Amino acid sequence: MTSVIYLDWNATTPPLEEAIVAMAEVARVAWGNPASIHGSGRAARDVVETAREELARLVGGNPRDVIFTSGGTEANNLALLRAPALVTSALEHPSVTRVAEALETEGKPVRWLSVPETGRLEPEAVREALVGLPPASIVAVAAVNHETGVVQPVPDLVEVVRAAGARLHVDAVQAVGKLPAEHWAGADTFSVAAHKLRGPKGIGALVHRPERAPKPLLLGGSQERGRRPGTVDPVAAAGFRVAAEWAARSLTARGVLAERRDAFETELVRRGARVNGEGAARLGHVSNVSFPGVAGDELVAALDLLGVAVSSGSACSAGTTEPSKVITAMLGLERARGAVRISIGDATSATELDRALSAFDRALGGPRPANLR
Repeated sequence: MTSVIYLDWNATTPPLEEAIVAMAEVARVAWGNPASIHGSGRAARDVVETAREELARLVGGNPRDVIFTSGGTEANNLALLRAPALVTSALEHPSVTRVAEALETEGKPVRWLSVPETGRLEPEAVREALVGLPPASIVAVAAVNHETGVVQPVPDLVEVVRAAGARLHVDAVQAVGKLPAEHWAGADTFSVAAHKLRGPKGIGALVHRPERAPKPLLLGGSQERGRRPGTVDPVAAAGFRVAAEWAARSLTARGVLAERRDAFETELVRRGARVNGEGAARLGHVSNVSFPGVAGDELVAALDLLGVAVSSGSACSAGTTEPSKVITAMLGLERARGAVRISIGDATSATELDRALSAFDRALGGPRPANLR
C-alpha cells in the first residue's frame, strides 16, 4: 500500500505510529476490564480515564461529560434517537439523516432545512423551522460537511436554537482537530471519532453539557456513568489519547494543507472541474469537484487503477450506485453524478499531489500538470 497515493482522509486517516505503539503496549500490560476493581482493572481504567481527560482537553469539555462510544455514528444516534422533534438537512451524514427518517416513521415531527447552493445553512431557516415544535426539540448539524468541507455557522446557530428553547447537536467528527473548540462550544452535545484524527477505528465519543446527558439506547451495565453500557476497550482508548494529543499540537499547522489543496484544486479547475461548495467557508484539506460529462464513480475507479485513492461520496454510503445526496441537495443530480472528493492530510506530500494530477490527466485524457512544489 506504500505506492498508493491516499487522498481520502475524510473517510479515514492512517493511524499514527505513536498510537500503534501505545495500543500495542496497553494490549500487553493494561488489557483488563476497566470496570474491575482489582489491579488489572485499575490499570485499564487509568488508561481509559487518561484518554477521557485528553479528549476533553482537546474539545473544550469536562471529562465527566465525555461518553465513549464505538464511533461517530453511535454518538450521533445516542444524541438524536430520543428527540421529541428534529430539525436537520440532507447535507448531514447518514448517521443523522437515517435517524431523522426513523423518527419520521415513528410519527415524530422532522423538519428538513432547505439547502443553498453553497451548502452553508442559513440561521434564519433554522429559526423558522423551529416555530411550533415542542420543547427540547433538537437541531442536528455537522460543524464541517463530510463531503465538501463546508464550515457551518455553528456559533450563529447556537443563538437561534437557544432563543427557541431547543437543543443543538453538532456532528463534529470532521471538525475536531481541524477547528478550534470555540466553534462548537455552545452545542448541547457533539460527536467525535478517533479514526478521523489518526487514531483507531471502533472508538468515538459523545460530549454533552452537564444538564444535557442523554438517556442510554442500550440496556446493560453501568459503564460510562450509565449512559452507554458495554466494556470500554483500553487499547482503543490508548490510541484515542495519542490521537487527541497529536491533534491539539497540529491544529495551528494546517495552513500548509490549505495551500496545497488550493493549488491542486486550481489545477483541477483548469482541467474543467467545477468546485462544489465554492463561495462558502471550507476547511483547507478538502476539495469536492465535478467534471461535466464524467461519472464520478467511474473516475474514482479509474484513479484507483492508477494508484490514487479518492472517493465519490461518504464512505458510509460506499457500495451504493446513488449519486451523492449532499451534492444533489446543493446543486442537483447532474452535478452530483460527476462529483469526486479529494481530502488530504499532514502526511500528503506535494510530490504525491503532482503524481495525482498526472493520474487525473490519464483518467480524463487531459494535459500534464503544472508542478505543485
